[in-house]
Amino acid sequence: MARNIQDRTPVQSDRLEEIRARYTRPSFLVQLALLALLAALPFVIPSFRVMDVVVKIMIFTVVVASFDLILGYTGILSFAHGMFFGLGAYSMALITYHSGTPQWYHFPLAVLLTLFLSVAVALLISFFSLRIKAIFFAFMTLALAEFGHILGYQWSGLTMGEDGISFKMPGIFDVNWSGGTFLGTDLNGRLVTYYLILAVSVLLFLGLVRFVRSPLGRVLKAIRANEPRAVALGYKTFHYQTFSIVFGSSVSALAGVLFAMWLRYVNPDSVLGTALMLNILLMCVIGGLGTLYGGIIGAAFITVTQAWLPDLQKATVALFPHAEIIHRLAERWILYFGILFILVVFFFPKGIIGTIRDSARQRRRAALSKD
Repeated sequence: MARNIQDRTPVQSDRLEEIRARYTRPSFLVQLALLALLAALPFVIPSFRVMDVVVKIMIFTVVVASFDLILGYTGILSFAHGMFFGLGAYSMALITYHSGTPQWYHFPLAVLLTLFLSVAVALLISFFSLRIKAIFFAFMTLALAEFGHILGYQWSGLTMGEDGISFKMPGIFDVNWSGGTFLGTDLNGRLVTYYLILAVSVLLFLGLVRFVRSPLGRVLKAIRANEPRAVALGYKTFHYQTFSIVFGSSVSALAGVLFAMWLRYVNPDSVLGTALMLNILLMCVIGGLGTLYGGIIGAAFITVTQAWLPDLQKATVALFPHAEIIHRLAERWILYFGILFILVVFFFPKGIIGTIRDSARQRRRAALSKD
């Protein structure tokens, strides 16, 4: 036994120590507390508006984490990530809408169609665009994303164009379904959909975390840090980058299915627009590149500010009914959103989670140097 311990490398020893302590670390306990809060939220705060904001945070946490896998861990900037989100949303909407009557088998059918389309398109992007480096790859994906947005408008016979698609969900997911009340909260289709989205979002996020911590994820980090050195070590970087893009894009597409299930409505601007991709990028930057968990912070920051900053104008009018100048200032809520973003970037240059991690590392190094 002693010989086995002595034969371990420092990396193996650190890995084993991390595995032993993973269920007792403060971060794990915080995750459990957050999960418990999300599970109890509909009963603690029975408000549809609060539930709507929380659901969008959960969905976009998965989308941002999948984008962070491509950008933060692999070092590839793709502007087509929002397009995959739209592929998933439209797959769910089109199957349910054009079938006439929604059925249970539409869910797995939409998931299979989403995975097929996302994998096929991601492979095409990789094979034809990864040969182009740096900013040229970003422009290629931006052109493809804009093509998808235009196609959503122009193919009106399938997508209903700018009017979008409204559809219903079957069984217990229908908004008209009711299972009575529990603890003062209505057990309805919205609540069932909420818990389904919570469960699937957690599973998808854990899958991304597992992917990053796997040997394949460590290779991706090496490629991001120094691609020529990774090639010299014998790794076929093109294959690893392709796998990263396919996996991250597929997760984003599955999150699009959840988004469509919650809203019961999709249109080109909401799931394929440039503003969506910009929000995903902002969420990733705010949370911190290469962190995954930063997606929670970034998604919460953008979603909450966009949901409640417009209410600033109504509150101001109610408090100061005769102050015209204050009314004018309150109308500029987008300006305040921009100021908040600048302050976050200024005080957290590596994102909120990234900056906190760097500060913790510096404190540990300082403590070790004193010892």
